[in-house]
This record gives sequence, C-alpha cells and structure tokens, in this order.
Amino acid sequence: MAFEMVGVVGLGTMGAGIAEVFARAGLRVIGVEADADALARGRGHLERSTQRAVDRGRLDGPGRDRILGLITLTTSREDLRDADLVVEAIPEILDHKIGLFRDLDRICKPQTVLATNTSSLPVTALAAATGRPGRVVGLHFFNPAPVMKLVEVVGTVVTDDGLPAEIAELAARLGKTPVTVGDRAGFVVNRLLLPYLNHAAVLLEQCVAGRDDIDAAMTRGAGLPMGPFQLLDLIGLDTAYEVMGVLFDETRDRRHAPAPLLRELVAARLLGRKTGRGFHGDEPMRREPEKSSVITFGVDGPDPAGIGERLRAAGFKSSDEPEVILRAADRPVIEHAVQLRDPAKLVGVRVVGDRVAELAATILTSPEAARCARDLMKVIGLTPVACRDRAGFVTDALLYPYLNDAVRMYESGYASIGDIDTAMKLGCGYPAGPFETLETIGLAVVRDGLRALYAEYREPAYAPAPLLDQLVTAGVRAFPRP
Repeated sequence: MAFEMVGVVGLGTMGAGIAEVFARAGLRVIGVEADADALARGRGHLERSTQRAVDRGRLDGPGRDRILGLITLTTSREDLRDADLVVEAIPEILDHKIGLFRDLDRICKPQTVLATNTSSLPVTALAAATGRPGRVVGLHFFNPAPVMKLVEVVGTVVTDDGLPAEIAELAARLGKTPVTVGDRAGFVVNRLLLPYLNHAAVLLEQCVAGRDDIDAAMTRGAGLPMGPFQLLDLIGLDTAYEVMGVLFDETRDRRHAPAPLLRELVAARLLGRKTGRGFHGDEPMRREPEKSSVITFGVDGPDPAGIGERLRAAGFKSSDEPEVILRAADRPVIEHAVQLRDPAKLVGVRVVGDRVAELAATILTSPEAARCARDLMKVIGLTPVACRDRAGFVTDALLYPYLNDAVRMYESGYASIGDIDTAMKLGCGYPAGPFETLETIGLAVVRDGLRALYAEYREPAYAPAPLLDQLVTAGVRAFPRP
C-alpha cells in the first residue's frame, strides 16, 4: 500500500525524531501528544533538532521550513483517522501501549497499519489487543532517529503476509537500513547487546576484573567503540535493567536476570549520564608511572607474542632469579604456577590485538609480581588489563558468549546472518558483525573457547551452539550464506 500520511503518538525525544524522519522523506505527519504542555515540548524537540541540522550544514533554511511544515501537531487522537500508518512512541509500559492500540484500532481506518517503536516488549501482545492483528508490526528506530540508519522491522505469527516487506520498503524510502526479524524480546540488537552488558556487570561484581580494565579490554582489545560500562552509563542503567527484566521474563535464562550490582545502582538512582553518576562518576584521573622500576623478568614456556624479545629490546634483562615470570596463558595459569619453584612470581599474559595485554594473577601470585607485570606491559606499549585466573580472562569471556548467542539466533531461523551483522554494526557502531568477527577469529578458536567457559562455569548457554560445533567438526571455516 502507499504510505503518504503517518501518525506518531508520543513526541518525546524519540517520537519527535521519528516524526522528523518521516517529514524529511516528504510524508505528511500528524504528531499527537497527551496535552498542550507535552505538545509544546514535542514542538521544541523538533525545532531544536532541525536547527542543529542547519547549524551543522546538513540542512538549509528552506529545507527546515519544509520539514516543519509537513508536521501537524495535535492533542486529539481522532485526527489520526485518515493516517495510513501510525507509530506509537510512548513510554515502555505494556498496559499503556495496549490501551493506546485499542484506541487506535477504534479510530483508524481498517487498512491502517499500527506500528510500535518498542525496543523489547512483545509486539504480538499489542496485535492481539486489536481487531486487526494482521496489520500490527514493530518498527524500532534507534536514538537519535534522524541520525541512526538502522530500523528493526518486526513481524509476528499473525502479521499479514508481505506486510513486513512493505514496511521494510518504507524504511528504505526513509533512508534507513531495515532488518526484518521475528517477535522475540529485544529483537536483534538488544537481545545480543544487553546480555553482554549484563555479563560485564557480573564479571565486575565477581571481581574478575575492574571497571576500567573491562572497558579497556573491550575497546582497545576487542575494538568496540565503547566499553560496556561506558555504554551502560550512556544508555541509562534503568533502561538496561528494564530490558534485562523483559528478556528474563521471556527466556527464564539466568544470564538474563539483571546483575545484582545493576539492580543496586538503579535502586540508588545512580543511572549513568542522565544523573551524573552510574558505573562511572566524576572521579579524578589516575596518573600512571611513566617508567618501571623492574629490572629483571623471566618467560616461562612458549612466547608467541614475542613479549620477551620486546622487553629485552626495551632494556630489561631476563634472569634465572627474576622479579616476575610471565607465561603465555594456554590453560588455567595456576596449573603452570604450581610447577615452579616460586609460584608467587608467575603472571599469565595474553596479548589481545596489538594494544592490550590481559594479565591473569593466580591465587598464589604476589601483589609485587602483579605490579611488575603491569609496569612492564606499559613500557612496551601495551595497555595492561589485570584480571583473575578465570576461563576466557576478560575479552573472550565477554565476546564468545555474545558470538554464540548470534549463532543460536540464526540457527533458530529468527534472523538472517546478513541482518544480524548489519543490525550490530549500524545499531551499536561495531566495526564488524558477530559472524564477521567469528570468521576473523576462527570458528574452531571460538568453539574451543566456549568449551573452556562451559567447563568452568557449567552455564548451558556457554556450550557451543550445535551449528558452530558441526561446522568446526566438518572443517568449514565460514558460515553458509545463500
């Protein structure tokens, strides 16, 4: 069908952004708010957003006037009666959304498509509340809507055949990149992203590594644009907590239960940037020593990253009686430590990428040896990430379950490999999608890393997805793509 007039209910930051997106594409928009004050705030969002675009040279004055001229603002839902599509963007409270959809069902013409911008609530529940369940879809924009290219188009088991494709075509007309998925809590992006963020909070709570070390491991080591705690503070801890609750309600997977530390911070109203403090606050920057007082070191076993050579080139001496012994970690570090005359000196080392060195201290490692290892890594230009001697250390412990979740998502028929990769790149700013990352690391490497995580934690979700296991067994190095 032709979509020429679009309604948007709820003109907060997200709703106003969605209205702007439709108007930029030349569609007439009716923006609806609950009362005059809320409507004035919505108008302010629209005016400020379009003015920023003018100030940055992305829009000229006449273009701004054209966009604003296509948007009619009202407090009456009845004005939506001739809309071809209505998108709701009200707060994430299921009962409120159901009430709105029932009202829209009464007001709008029978062929009108009703869409929800929810990021995690069940679209099917909203469809079932109407007399037109086949005409209800999810249309999830990302914030800020005028800038972010990704749109998740969500169909349900009762959605009319062909409607998700029509909505995806409309999203492309808006200049967006649509991905089409089924109705599962979190869709693609939040279903993969939030468990990873929650897992980071669990590692912090379990003292596997510190906040800054975890953030450094995932940015400088894994190459992600933000560390998990930086991202949680940006999203808002309350938002993350709510999404995790929705995921847990659907899956009953204990990994989806919000981390107790996350719950505690939310209860204390430490919600991240919006309140000025969350996982990060206004703590002063710590000054790191520019050079080390360490003189001697030892390397135990193979040295695939060439740490010993780099340290000798930097002026350090290898010795039979070193201050610290470094071991490239290929199994629990403690298994190597107990074979030494002085196990307190051993620190496991794993170089991630070319910028990070994960340093695993065992239960026997002395604080002095751990400090020496950190200082040595800084001198040779690596960011030290201190962690405990646990499977996967930090980077793999967070990255591999996320990759495994993506394989399970594809294996279930929920979304295609291309859509999953696209969603994570455009929705999160990741340099590569999960399947691209899997193939870069190596399917067998990830499979074996997951087996190690499962052996230590006995968490069912850490067991390699059957498809991943089968591909590795068959000697296949890439996922089959149509």
